[in-house]
Amino acid sequence: MPLPLYLLALAVFAMGTSEFMLAGLLPGLAADLGVTVGTAGGLTSAFAVGMAVGAPLMAGLARGRSGRGSLLGFVLVFAAAHAVGAVTTSFPVLVATRVVAALANAGFLAVALTTAAALVPADRKGRALAVLLSGTTVATVAGVPGGAVLGALFGWRAAFWAVALLCLPAAVGIAKGLPPVAPSTDRAAAPALRAELGELRRPPLLRAMLLAALVNAATFGGFTFLSPVVTGPAGLGDLWVPVALVLFGAGSFAGVTVAGRLADRRPGLVLAVGGPLLLAGWPALAVLADAPGALLPLVFLLGGLSFAVGGTLITRVLYEAAGAPALAGAYATAALNLGATAGPLLAAASLGTAAGDLGPFYAGGLLVAAALLVAAVRPRLG
Repeated sequence: MPLPLYLLALAVFAMGTSEFMLAGLLPGLAADLGVTVGTAGGLTSAFAVGMAVGAPLMAGLARGRSGRGSLLGFVLVFAAAHAVGAVTTSFPVLVATRVVAALANAGFLAVALTTAAALVPADRKGRALAVLLSGTTVATVAGVPGGAVLGALFGWRAAFWAVALLCLPAAVGIAKGLPPVAPSTDRAAAPALRAELGELRRPPLLRAMLLAALVNAATFGGFTFLSPVVTGPAGLGDLWVPVALVLFGAGSFAGVTVAGRLADRRPGLVLAVGGPLLLAGWPALAVLADAPGALLPLVFLLGGLSFAVGGTLITRVLYEAAGAPALAGAYATAALNLGATAGPLLAAASLGTAAGDLGPFYAGGLLVAAALLVAAVRPRLG
């Protein structure tokens, strides 16, 4: 894989850390800014909405411009938003910085997905995507726990400064290591914007986006509410929460790495094996939640399966959106973040059911079941 892919992954690592680290910073942040923890939790929603809306919007604005210039601009805006967030004493200003950061993150990921696919031969998109998404999975393993430690030792503002500083080497790497235009991109031959938007009328593309959104909704819904299960039904102490999160992240990294080698040549195999295992895995996690010896290995396994299947489906979106070279990454990003937005909301609603803290895992199983039903309508996945 070319070096520029790893430079893009470094930026994705910084952005992934920012997206997930708030879970460990909310109490201190809320106390410092004089708001309730529930109100502070709105920062997560603001970021998710900005990501979902920002992907097509930012990709459209970047269309026809240098990929390197767009990516560099998005990284610098993202860093600046975190610097402002680190010094502000106003909660509304902090919310605004999260929206700006989300728009920059969405734009970066949309352009980066398209750029990554253009940096490699046409039949290696899956492996390129695996390298890119590894930035997110490493963020769950190292970045999020690191942010929590910084927040505990030096306050939540230190975590924001750390994310801003992480963006700087990524920006330098993009400026120095990425070609101005991706080598396989022929802008003169690019289709018109209306033609690229028209790709959304194609059922195979919509189907791939829906499948990706459903599977990723299960992933983010289960991951978001993993901590209460570790300290509740599992009966483990607070120190086991980061252990469980790291296990999920380590599984995610393994899953996206292995699937990246199969997503181009054997996507049907990944989905045919991983889909049913996910369908069984989420409810199994709920049933075995009171047995730590089973829970922790299952967390690792579900992290791997979730990102293997979810990453493969995102790759399918890129393949199906081949007629929209500038917006393909935006479509993939939108599918990913629709899932990341809807999943935690559905999981939160399930907490009020008889299943209680285990509700998000049962909801994950239902979301995967819905994905398998959609897939069964036309089982040929490539």
